[in-house]
Amino acid sequence: MQYYIIDDDASIVKILTNLIEENELGEIIGSSNDGETALREIMVCNPDIVLVDLLLPKLDGNSLVREIKLLNPRIKFIMISQVSNAKLIEESYNSGIEFFISKPINKIEVEKVTSKVAEKIEVENMLDGIKKVFKDVSPEKKSQDNNIKIIKHILGRFGMLGEKGTNDIIKICMYLLETKKSFDECNFNELSSMLGDNPKTVQQRIRRAIKIGLTNLAYIGIEDYYNESFQDYSKGMFDFVSVKAEMDYIKGKNKTGGKVIISKFFEGLLLQCEDY
Repeated sequence: MQYYIIDDDASIVKILTNLIEENELGEIIGSSNDGETALREIMVCNPDIVLVDLLLPKLDGNSLVREIKLLNPRIKFIMISQVSNAKLIEESYNSGIEFFISKPINKIEVEKVTSKVAEKIEVENMLDGIKKVFKDVSPEKKSQDNNIKIIKHILGRFGMLGEKGTNDIIKICMYLLETKKSFDECNFNELSSMLGDNPKTVQQRIRRAIKIGLTNLAYIGIEDYYNESFQDYSKGMFDFVSVKAEMDYIKGKNKTGGKVIISKFFEGLLLQCEDY
């Protein structure tokens, strides 16, 4: 794996360089101390993984990640920062990072996270190779049965399959996939009415089912923060602040748990279906 490092503290760049090279995690192909220089150099050298600080001169880490992701979405980013503000960390995940590591740097954590991201890149490369081989023989359009299986598989990973609201979620997703509409394009009351029950009753069932999924995801995060399912779904189908609040509630640090954001859940679920 080829790495690029960005931090306005030269000593941090040196520590990360030594850590990666000494542990044979990959090759350092460049580094810089500000966001603007990094943007120019990264687009030229095209690294696999970028280790980036959040607070950078000229162009902050989140803005840098967003700009590069628009130009080259395959580059993976790991944010390493002393920032602890939950909203800023959520913005970092929304910008497109894979992981957020808090300073001071922990050698074991950096090794574990970089290895996880490297594994993800290798899997993506392997899948791309398979897709190229079967491109001419595999139909791109998914059948209705396949879509249902995919949705059930995803919801099953959250332990939601036994909930009444899960069937409502599946029916709404199937409608959106068949009509090629996003959740935000539709009225939730109208979608609920299509299911033949009282719209408020349907919405309550859906909220309860999603809340159970949020709670189960939070338990996964507490047990193993770097679990692939937790990392993928905590920023795709739930927002970071809600997952963190639910984790803190389970730990007894908060009096209330995370909020259920229905639109984000549905949009994230539909995106997951497209990725399968």
